[in-house]
Amino acid sequence: MASKEPRNYNRRYKEEYNIFRTIFYFSFMHTVVIPFMHVFFDYKIEGKENIPKNGKFIYTANHVSHFDPPMVSWACYKPIAYMAKKELFQKGDKWEFLVKRLGAFAVDRTKPEIATFKTVRDILSTKWSLGVFPQGGIREYGSDIADLKKGFVVIAKNAKADIIPVAIANWGGYPKLKPFRRSTVELHIGKPISHELPEDEIIRQWCAHITKFADYKCSLSKQEVNVN
Repeated sequence: MASKEPRNYNRRYKEEYNIFRTIFYFSFMHTVVIPFMHVFFDYKIEGKENIPKNGKFIYTANHVSHFDPPMVSWACYKPIAYMAKKELFQKGDKWEFLVKRLGAFAVDRTKPEIATFKTVRDILSTKWSLGVFPQGGIREYGSDIADLKKGFVVIAKNAKADIIPVAIANWGGYPKLKPFRRSTVELHIGKPISHELPEDEIIRQWCAHITKFADYKCSLSKQEVNVN
């Protein structure tokens, strides 16, 4: 009898983002993420008023740690399905259990796949939102962000979904897990960036939001632009 082929998580379907996964998602947030943040971080969240009540949106943040997806979801208090590198879905990876059950989907960073756009379409047809880290992976906090993966703009235009920038700022590093040794972090949520803008303008506005609130440099944000 032939062995069953492992599932390829680059393709996920609308039916997977049902009420049961949503309940699990928020249960994880309330039992794990929120208590962890209260105990181990001195945090600040700003800009919640910028989150629209209705519509399709892609939440995009700079990427400084493995904690970024739950922190962004908590700050925005939305069920968000994140694009994640395919290696995280391999059997034995320490994040495998969570990325699969919290609704993430796999992407191959070396080449675009039709399955990615189909998965995005299905996710955004539900009450879930999409999460993307335009830097393409975890990068040192405060580094130059000029070299971005522009795929998030292509996805936004294809899905006709506006982009909400989230700046992860004042990152004090991973907590030491010692009493009275809390780390620091701030999350600044910006107003939506229209997917109808030219590609370069979308990237420039995203960079402008990140550099306004976090310790980054980006030549694209030096031009005058209104950010909130």
